[in-house]
Amino acid sequence: MSHIDLMALVRDKVKGLKAYQVENLDEGTKLHANENPYPPSPELLSKIFQRLDELELNRYPDSDCRNLKKAIANRTGVSTEQIIIGNGSDELIQYLMQVLCDEGETIAFPDPTFAMYGITAQCLGLKPVSFPLNNNWDFEASSALKILAEHKARIVFISYPNNPTGNCFSAQEIQQVIEQFEGIVVLDEAYHDFAGKTFLKQMEKHNNLVVLRSLSKIGLAGLRVGYGIFPVLLAEQINKVRLPYNSNSVSQWVASELLNDFTPVQNQIHSILEERDRLMNELSKLSGITAYPSNSNFILFQASKDGVFDNLKANGILLRNLSSHPRLKNCLRITVGTKQENDQFLKQLQKTAS
Repeated sequence: MSHIDLMALVRDKVKGLKAYQVENLDEGTKLHANENPYPPSPELLSKIFQRLDELELNRYPDSDCRNLKKAIANRTGVSTEQIIIGNGSDELIQYLMQVLCDEGETIAFPDPTFAMYGITAQCLGLKPVSFPLNNNWDFEASSALKILAEHKARIVFISYPNNPTGNCFSAQEIQQVIEQFEGIVVLDEAYHDFAGKTFLKQMEKHNNLVVLRSLSKIGLAGLRVGYGIFPVLLAEQINKVRLPYNSNSVSQWVASELLNDFTPVQNQIHSILEERDRLMNELSKLSGITAYPSNSNFILFQASKDGVFDNLKANGILLRNLSSHPRLKNCLRITVGTKQENDQFLKQLQKTAS
């Protein structure tokens, strides 16, 4: 019987990593994952159940995702040749690094931001470098560009709106980075549907720009559908490393249907934005709570005392705890839920934070 030292075979860079972890509850109010709190519309669910009887699940899915790309092209106005579908946008982030970076080269991002940029870079043997956000959770292009140049960064990832701070960075500062950075600028617009802001049109003038988007935040988190819009030449290179059949038949079909009849989702987005504004207003009334303005479907807030996260969790309300970051002590991120869920959260927070 073989018994070898498995850890001796694991790369040192991987040994030093911590896995991306998300806490969960078996039951309760889950406001931690930036999901849409509303299920798909009854009409879409009915279509899904009918379609499941017709899908040939013994056959491979369409590797080129042609129907889904057409649906995306119709909504965005870009050509299907620019679009690549990912098993979530995380997969596309990894492909960009694989195609554009050799081991030891640098990718960059603001800090704090989405953790997977740095984790993925380290997994691939790349060097992640960050530039700090100011006290308004924004950055200055001049100082960011100096850091990018100093480290010879190949890619800069900009979350727009930013996760976990919730805000959109200054459009003027981003524009300056696009125009002056001699590398690829990735605008991660996963929360675009809530912000209504985009740099997509800039792709007509600048060939160093990539836009990523996700359907996870607007109702299809369980199906893992992300997409990227690339310069055609770069899309061709990404497709060389893209895993075959990386998007399954069910995800492709449901995503296409959702995009082709977007009105029910748009109505849900409107409800989420109304609840976000109400949550912000209520949080502003609580002493000991500092809530930061949001362009997204979540709100970052800081509590003046310890133990708020644990107390909420003990009472069946799960938020995202960000306290491990040195600039986010006692900071929590709440996903905007239904009115009932938000009321439960506010009621418990008032007891906890006061």
